[in-house]
Amino acid sequence: MAGSLNKAILIGRLGRDPEMRYTPSGQPVANFSIATDETYTGKDGQKVEKTEWHRIVVWGKQAEFCGNYLSKGRLVYIEGKIETRKWTDKDGVEKYTTEIKADRVQGLDSRQPEGGYAQAPQYQQRPQAAPQQGGGKAGYDDDMGPAFPSEASGMDDAPF
Repeated sequence: MAGSLNKAILIGRLGRDPEMRYTPSGQPVANFSIATDETYTGKDGQKVEKTEWHRIVVWGKQAEFCGNYLSKGRLVYIEGKIETRKWTDKDGVEKYTTEIKADRVQGLDSRQPEGGYAQAPQYQQRPQAAPQQGGGKAGYDDDMGPAFPSEASGMDDAPF
């Protein structure tokens, strides 16, 4: 479809430390969630604060960056695309998970060395083909689907 665009840009704080995993072929994968906040005045004139949570999946060198330099509470810039994948849970029930597949992750705040982390270099993933969808049985995270989309699709290594 000409003229379409799937692009997500988020700035938010990590809700938990990144969870690092590796595919059977050694491809690093990081999963974490970030919170974005907005404040507005409701119809009744009262201040309303809203938090939206976003699931993030990162592959390759960007995943290694996340595992090494990001932690809960850290402010990050995320750029990527929105993907929804279908998977089958341990009980055979089909489920869907929507997440941001990050192409770019950058820490926006830094602590001094005594604080646990400092600014690190930024890496960008190479664009690659999207995986095929399907059901799997191993490596599940109960609320996020299979640990690796490649397990859901039956591929040895996810191509993204």
